Amino acid sequence: MAACHSVDLGRWRVILDEAAARVAGRFVRAEPRRTAGQFVEGLLSGVERKSCWSLAERAGHADPQAMQRLLRTAVWDADAVRDDVRSWLIEQLGHPEGVLAADETGFLKKGVCSVGVQRQYTGTAGRVENSQVGVFLAYVTPHGRALIDRRLYLPEATWCAQPERLAAAGVPDEVEFATKPALARQMIAAALNAGVPVGWVTGDEVYGADPGLRGDLEHRAIGYVLAVGCDRRVHVNDGRTLVRVDDLAERIPTRTWQQHSCGPGAKGPREYLWAWITTATRPGEHRWLLIRRNRSTGELAFYLCWSPRPVPLHTLVRVAGSRWSIEELFQTGKGQVGLDHYQVRSWTGWHRFITLAMLALAVLTILAATAQQPNADSEIIALTVAEIRRLLNAFVLAVMLPPEHILHWSIWRRTSQARARRSHYQRRQAK
Repeated sequence: MAACHSVDLGRWRVILDEAAARVAGRFVRAEPRRTAGQFVEGLLSGVERKSCWSLAERAGHADPQAMQRLLRTAVWDADAVRDDVRSWLIEQLGHPEGVLAADETGFLKKGVCSVGVQRQYTGTAGRVENSQVGVFLAYVTPHGRALIDRRLYLPEATWCAQPERLAAAGVPDEVEFATKPALARQMIAAALNAGVPVGWVTGDEVYGADPGLRGDLEHRAIGYVLAVGCDRRVHVNDGRTLVRVDDLAERIPTRTWQQHSCGPGAKGPREYLWAWITTATRPGEHRWLLIRRNRSTGELAFYLCWSPRPVPLHTLVRVAGSRWSIEELFQTGKGQVGLDHYQVRSWTGWHRFITLAMLALAVLTILAATAQQPNADSEIIALTVAEIRRLLNAFVLAVMLPPEHILHWSIWRRTSQARARRSHYQRRQAK
């Protein structure tokens, strides 16, 4: 029980209860309100697969109907809950120099009925696969990082151009095709309109290539560090010369490169060589090309940067490094709270599951941000999100299910699987 001396377990229970209280007003009826709390605790639990079946078993339900109803037909607004999650996180993590990071992640799927699914490239698999793609927005500050918004990407030809398919998946009539950068622009605008304290926005080449996103941010006086491809052309020499960024990198003298860390990594500080070049075309502009070079391989990365005020190089480096935070959040979300474990096909089901998973991830984020940190010279590292979840399950979320309940669910699962198998065989024989 030595672990109890380094964590405030009573405080952890309070934060769990606060998560439920934050969104309680979004549920008109008591049953879905209670089920939502059980759902989030199930996502945080040690249950291996976060399906409605397993979460219902852990919650003590006799069948998965209440969990399935929560995702499908219960009356509640997932976007309103998303707003509550964002507000809670901003209270805990808010910082005037916060960074918004946009990125997408894939969810591998079988079949053709899941909303937005098609064969498309996803970084999750590193190749073209049958998948859904979600675009997310993360908030990154010195106090922590968290997912604060999400949008499901609907491919234009295979979904947006097929009204009957949209209707079958429950996609609202007002939803139209939007590119991934356009979805990011929607989320960024929503965050800024909600008063999220932000100084910067970052994203990979998908978002850096969108002039509309850059224009929006400059209009709102929000700085950006956005990755672009090696074939991007920029103006130098006070706008007189247009040159490819990779050609420009070759002309930079060796002595000009500066070594900076863009943040801590799994194996220590992420140290790179950096160079920056002014690309302003008008007096008073603060616009740069930022170039990152790997010290070992020489691999280059390029970023278009803009700021409403002068900033030093290390600030741009810090913002560029913030982009990795959202990739790490995807890994944490999928590994710790089952962000990709959903078994729903509809528009409503996807947004509800993802939103509740974001709430569960917010709990871990806030627990990590408020945990007592060891001294700098201590031989023990700070509590990680994964370690917090282990302790949470050992001391706060542990449940003892009676043997008859476990046996009931074993029979229920096998009966349901037998029924599904018979139905599958009958469909095959009918062909």
